[in-house]
Amino acid sequence: MRFQDHFSRQASTYAQYRPSYPEDLFDWLACQASRRGLAWDVATGSGQSAVALAQRFTEVIATEPSAAQLANAARRPNINYRQEPAERASLADGSADLITVAQALHWFDLPAFLTEAARVLRPGGVLAVWCYELFSVDADIDAIVADYYHGTVGPYWPPERRWLEQGYAGLALPYASLATPAFTMALDWNLDMLLGYLASWSATQRYRDERQHDPLPEIRNRLAAAWGEPAHTRRINWPLTVQACRKPA
Repeated sequence: MRFQDHFSRQASTYAQYRPSYPEDLFDWLACQASRRGLAWDVATGSGQSAVALAQRFTEVIATEPSAAQLANAARRPNINYRQEPAERASLADGSADLITVAQALHWFDLPAFLTEAARVLRPGGVLAVWCYELFSVDADIDAIVADYYHGTVGPYWPPERRWLEQGYAGLALPYASLATPAFTMALDWNLDMLLGYLASWSATQRYRDERQHDPLPEIRNRLAAAWGEPAHTRRINWPLTVQACRKPA
């Protein structure tokens, strides 16, 4: 399966504006792992999850097929970044205590990745995947964003996006599922931060490429009318879905 590169062109924007995941998610993952030696963060992007895992595990190997994404990744002494696909990793058999996939599983050749994860995960180790859906702010802003998401750039989303829209419903993990608590994913952003996030969307980039036109100025004007003072921060909420399973010991 050829690597689907939807983010290299806007890698620096992606690194700056992609939302971070809640700390209690990583606390929970660390508690589920019976050992905290090695965590493998798959399709790490610019390393949002890898950095959080590095605070809780002795070593993190973070793999990512995009060189541009890795060039923008946050460095830590115990993070080993490797440019390689999810389906063919250079990790040793049975070496990982935890494998994580954040907002990326829908891009994989799933059977090939699950085979590779089974090889790399040690007995008793945990595989965890998660995704987030379209954010919400308030009724007025949500309506404008929904029109942009479904209307303006709607035709430019890749078909794999449907997995996020359904919160990975129907995903079959290879081992017995772990009961996962509810996690809250929220950040306080001003208008420019929100627009930076919209700029990081793959559909925004594809719209620009195919139509030779930037759709963001128009939505900025619409959002500004509903937002108020642009520097004012508002709470941005994303529905976060987490699924996890444990390999038999």
